[in-house]
Amino acid sequence: MNILVIYDSTYGNTEKVAKAIGNAVGGDAKVLRVGDVKVPELKAYNLLFIGCPTQWNKPTKPMQEFLNKIPESALKGIKTAVFDTRLTGKLTGLLGYADKKIAGALTKKGAVVLNTEGFFVKGSALQENELARAVAWAKEIASR
Repeated sequence: MNILVIYDSTYGNTEKVAKAIGNAVGGDAKVLRVGDVKVPELKAYNLLFIGCPTQWNKPTKPMQEFLNKIPESALKGIKTAVFDTRLTGKLTGLLGYADKKIAGALTKKGAVVLNTEGFFVKGSALQENELARAVAWAKEIASR
């Protein structure tokens, strides 16, 4: 199975999650920062993991620009799983997280979104056990 993990990262947390996902699914999984991905090459993959930090209740600007570059129906039938990194707290997330907004954009491009997941940060570091949770999540998605 050809798997590509696409990510953007601000403080390095989402990059850590993306690399953990790539290692978890093994094989020839590629892990690329969003700016290094060429849209026409996406069709070569059976499964895409796509994620970034939630910033102001939405994906990062580079991720938004990448999603906007994907033509309508370009991802028709391609399985995807979406993740983000996010803060915890009472007011955090009232307006949503990046994962759902990325999933919505991918669906409009024809992708089949299998699942979305958020991984928690406190301050500027991943919370304990979040990488292990990312590994388990990725393995479960890849086994489908």
